[in-house]
Amino acid sequence: MTEVSTNIAGESARDPADDSSGFAARVRSAVVWRWGTQVVAQLIAWTSTIMVVRLLEPRDYGLFAMTQVVLTVLAFLNGHSFATSLIQTEHVDRRRIGQVFGLLLAFNGALAAIQFVSAPLMAAYYREPMVADILRIQAVIFLTVPFTALPSGLLAKRLEFKVQGKISLIAAIISALVALALAWLGHGVWALVYAPISGFVFRSIALTVAAKSLVPPVFDLRGAGDLVRFGGTLTICQLFWVVQSQSDIFIAGRFFDTHDLGLYAEALFLTLIVTGRFLPPINEVAFPAYAELHRAGKALGPYFLRTSRTVMLVTAPIYFGLALTAEPAVLTLFGEKWADMAPFAAGLAIAMPAMALQIVCSPATNAMGMPRIYLLSNIAGAMIFPLAFLIAITAGPMGLVHAWWVAAPLLLLITLRLVLPAIGLRFIDYAKELAPVLLANGMMALVVLAVDLVMPPKSPIVELALQGSVGALTYILALRLFWPRVIAETWAMLRQRDASNPAPAGQTTIAADSGVV
Repeated sequence: MTEVSTNIAGESARDPADDSSGFAARVRSAVVWRWGTQVVAQLIAWTSTIMVVRLLEPRDYGLFAMTQVVLTVLAFLNGHSFATSLIQTEHVDRRRIGQVFGLLLAFNGALAAIQFVSAPLMAAYYREPMVADILRIQAVIFLTVPFTALPSGLLAKRLEFKVQGKISLIAAIISALVALALAWLGHGVWALVYAPISGFVFRSIALTVAAKSLVPPVFDLRGAGDLVRFGGTLTICQLFWVVQSQSDIFIAGRFFDTHDLGLYAEALFLTLIVTGRFLPPINEVAFPAYAELHRAGKALGPYFLRTSRTVMLVTAPIYFGLALTAEPAVLTLFGEKWADMAPFAAGLAIAMPAMALQIVCSPATNAMGMPRIYLLSNIAGAMIFPLAFLIAITAGPMGLVHAWWVAAPLLLLITLRLVLPAIGLRFIDYAKELAPVLLANGMMALVVLAVDLVMPPKSPIVELALQGSVGALTYILALRLFWPRVIAETWAMLRQRDASNPAPAGQTTIAADSGVV
């Protein structure tokens, strides 16, 4: 590898077996920066969203949801998976980076043109002329993808997420300010359109500069067969994921008015905040970390168990808490005009822990060079979810919520059936690892329901604060009294120490790292 390509691609992957404490430190730093800055960025985005929601109408969100289906369906072909393939492969040089850049430019230029030309057709399908104007403007997003996907992949390969975190944080601030300004000035749905575009443009410029990834594109793909095969498989996986994740809005957009669609879409946005915003950053760190561990001959099962338990430890109380407090939460955050959204939010929240567990499965098998498992899982999702929505649509908007109750747990079971044997785990071991968290959440739910029965009527904000406090306290006490091992091991993981076998001062073992999150 030449000196120039080394500067672009970074160091070749180190063997974690040779430097376990260094690897653990890099993983922990990656998680802290990628997930930590994501938390801050989302706090900014939530604050902006709550303020914008109060200025806009459900119809605006219904229109925006329609265009997001089109954007997401086309985005599966944006070639981001080819940039991801640079993380998994061991051989990276300037030519290979140029080949990936060439693929990204070709794919996204074509997608921008397709969206621009097909915009009137989608407007006719939804019977909303304004959809065409929005889609034409949103085509700009595809032109930024090559300048975000490539540098993000190169930085992730080196587990360098600090600069990415800072850039994402600034992009969130820019998007929030644009959304607030346009909503305040009365531009309606256009506040939702231009806000993300401003963030994408900033990230494309900043990441390209940070990673020094602006290289001449190479359109000759000879010698890049492994990148094309791996990236192509992930692209096909993304197609099936798009079918799964967008089928509800696509189907409902034809049958529901924009008001009802806006209520469902915003409830879905609220409940997907954790799985859609916080888990992808964890997967971004998990994938290169798993890949290094696999190359070093380490079994991924123990790391996967702790990752799944930690994800459930955080996400389950959030979702079950939202299901219990949906009405005061919606009234407090969104206002009275969004009151009808509460049943949607409560129902969707019940299904989301299963989705959280399913989402964190793919990095382990992808890092082992087994994207076929991810593909099969996504094929299953692309069959289960649309079928469930088509059957449930006759029951109205709440029918979509009930479809989630069936489809999400079923997809998780199928995914686990594929993933667990591949990484050397039994389902009983997986269930035992998660059981304490689920039982603690059950206790939390019983106490909150009991408090709600005896509590006199109060203002929404007081009710939310009281129920939230009681629920959080019950959850923590239940874990502390009945399953202290869970708290001890999680705390040891965060401090990079093994709870059962503490490492000497200044030394951290791979096993103690919990490795990936």
